[in-house]
Amino acid sequence: MNNPARPPFTPRNAFAWLGVAVLWLLAQLPWGMQRALGNVLGSLLFIALRKRRRIAARNLALCFPEHDDAARRQLLRAHFAALGVGVFEFARAWWGSIAPMRRHVRIEGLAPVQAILASGRGVLLVSGHFTTLELCGRLLCDHLPVSGMYRAHDSAPMEWAVRRGRLRYASAMYTREHVLASVRGLKRGGVLWYAPDQDMLGRDRVFAPFFAIAAGTITATHQLARLSGCAVVPFFHRREGSRYLIRLAPALADFPSADPLTDTTRINAVIEAMVRAAPTQYLWIHQRFKRRPPGAPALY
Repeated sequence: MNNPARPPFTPRNAFAWLGVAVLWLLAQLPWGMQRALGNVLGSLLFIALRKRRRIAARNLALCFPEHDDAARRQLLRAHFAALGVGVFEFARAWWGSIAPMRRHVRIEGLAPVQAILASGRGVLLVSGHFTTLELCGRLLCDHLPVSGMYRAHDSAPMEWAVRRGRLRYASAMYTREHVLASVRGLKRGGVLWYAPDQDMLGRDRVFAPFFAIAAGTITATHQLARLSGCAVVPFFHRREGSRYLIRLAPALADFPSADPLTDTTRINAVIEAMVRAAPTQYLWIHQRFKRRPPGAPALY
């Protein structure tokens, strides 16, 4: 859970180190320039990432059947613009200054969460994978001692650099192999941020509706709440022009229940509401519906 040792530079990982260096340099640019470059980068990604563009278009068609083709194309373009800006937001959150964002962020619902923590109970912040997740997570760390759970990078240089950057503001970082440590942190009255909305392999998974589609979803929210006794608080965040909104909703009542599917369905509904509030900023390039219930047709 601590910073890993810095991997040595070798010819095999030279490209990865170059990528880290470029991202670090981009993180130092003025924010106005980053936003302008982000829109340009989004247009380039729209052209270059053909497979991801098709995945995003398919997701939008599945999740917004009520929209016509023109409206979904507009959403798709706006999504890639948000992705481009999001690259700079991620880099700035890890390695840059967020002073400009601190002046333009609105946080709602902070006092009830602080009251829960004051009572000695832990808080699990549940969110989705939005382009603003890293930057808004760092902004929230100004007010709460947030730890995070994440999937480790395959690239050793990127894993080292990102973990080192995150631990500048997060109280701890846990991979999926550190579930027991994260439970202990919640039991001690800590705050853990978690996004359970990606289709990942694992035995603790159910098919729960997401935009009325059976989506493979891990039951970790149910399990973490059951094992730790923490409060589960929906954590919504979005970019509004040059400003940011962070909203902490009231803790979910009567959670967890005895049924993982019931709880996971409830969590998916919470995240779906977040997506509908900021549809262009959700990570549509992920194959959310890759795994299907037995006998169901493939969607990609």
